[in-house]
Amino acid sequence: MDDGHKTRALVLGGSLAGLFAARVLADAYDQVTIVDRDVLLDVDGPRRGCPQGRHINGLLARGQQAMEELYPGITQQLFDDGVPTGDLAGDVRWYFNGKPLKQQHAGLVCVAASRPMLEKHIRRRTAAFPNIEFAEQHDILGLTTTADKSRVTGARVQKQGSDDEEVFLADLVVDATGRGSRTPIWLEELGYGRVEEERKKIGLGYVTQHYKLRQDPYFGDLSINPVASPELPRGAIFTKTDGDRVELTTYGLLGDHPPTDQAGLYQWLKTLATPDIYDAVQHAEPLDEPVAFRFPTTLRRHYEKMERFPDGLLVTGDAVCCFNPVYAQGMTVSALGALTMRQHLHTGAAPQPMQYFRDLSRDVIDPPWGMTNVVDLSFPGVEGERTLAVRIGQAFLKRVQVAATRDGDITAAYMRAAGMIDRPETMQKPAFMLKVLWKSFFGGPVARTRAAVAGHISPSNRPADSVAR
Repeated sequence: MDDGHKTRALVLGGSLAGLFAARVLADAYDQVTIVDRDVLLDVDGPRRGCPQGRHINGLLARGQQAMEELYPGITQQLFDDGVPTGDLAGDVRWYFNGKPLKQQHAGLVCVAASRPMLEKHIRRRTAAFPNIEFAEQHDILGLTTTADKSRVTGARVQKQGSDDEEVFLADLVVDATGRGSRTPIWLEELGYGRVEEERKKIGLGYVTQHYKLRQDPYFGDLSINPVASPELPRGAIFTKTDGDRVELTTYGLLGDHPPTDQAGLYQWLKTLATPDIYDAVQHAEPLDEPVAFRFPTTLRRHYEKMERFPDGLLVTGDAVCCFNPVYAQGMTVSALGALTMRQHLHTGAAPQPMQYFRDLSRDVIDPPWGMTNVVDLSFPGVEGERTLAVRIGQAFLKRVQVAATRDGDITAAYMRAAGMIDRPETMQKPAFMLKVLWKSFFGGPVARTRAAVAGHISPSNRPADSVAR
């Protein structure tokens, strides 16, 4: 890889964050190489290097927009391949604190693809670029630098099954290796000090299973999502997905995790805030065994706070920030991170790492990180500082959730913020706040779901003592 006539970029990691990064780099560099330990091309199922690929991976509405910007037409290609769709606010049956939100279309496109399906399409579109190549089944050993260690010049890699180490030289290296990124260690070894890390222990565990339905519990909805609350820290996402299947991921916080045996999982589903999902799986055929995943802590690496950073190196995706997966922000932040990277490449000049990290932090990570921090800290067992601002945010968010059970406009605004279309502060406009307060205290009866209107049993018409706890 020592051709001085070509500009080269090297992406470490071939998951979605790496693919998104490679896509924008392909516009600025003559050659882009994606290095990964997995086989990537022509893979349809879950990859070994992506254990979350067996579980639900939500793409938020802003993520869909970013994906479409990077790969025009890909959303329709996914739909043509059997991926269901709907509106995040109008076609999803949300339950907060056991009460259904009033549904209203808000122009928030859901792409209900399984993670392997989404990866397959994005990988196929990325591989179609003639200047992008894949170095599969390569282990990443470390970085190479100039003698004074001021610039990263490439990476040391090793083909699996070989004893020979190779050096891939590059004008720019992008670390997209995920939560286990070794960049913090490499920076310390190079004398740049330790990157500040922010962690929050949430003790999340979830279990996923796929089903074939014999009866339709949706009544036109795309998904049924009871959300965990401080009173009941258990929740689920029960969604239509590709392959004419239904995908269930159910979760618990603070060490309260769902079981993986079939009978135990069914009993767990009985304890959710709505019986909709338990009732549905009584008329469903399991297509696989329940699979568990554990996510003990969130993690954010504050590269933007470092005093020094080598040229020729950027970091993206989960290697920078790992959100609570329940909020489905990871893939969207990875796509937006790639668009941020593109802004620093458009002049053709080498990107300035610290400028990139500051923009990534302020424009992409800060808004969802702050919003979900407020929610996470509403669970008493989650450790963290509950400042006055956090407590005020929690009180207002509770009013929003109550008001949204009675007013579809509030549901739409809430989901636009949760879907990362609007920044959270849009819900702090005086007129909206007054409407929330009025509706939450005097707004009338809670909305009825489509299932309830159709005569299907739901919490809004089922006697309270018949719902298992």
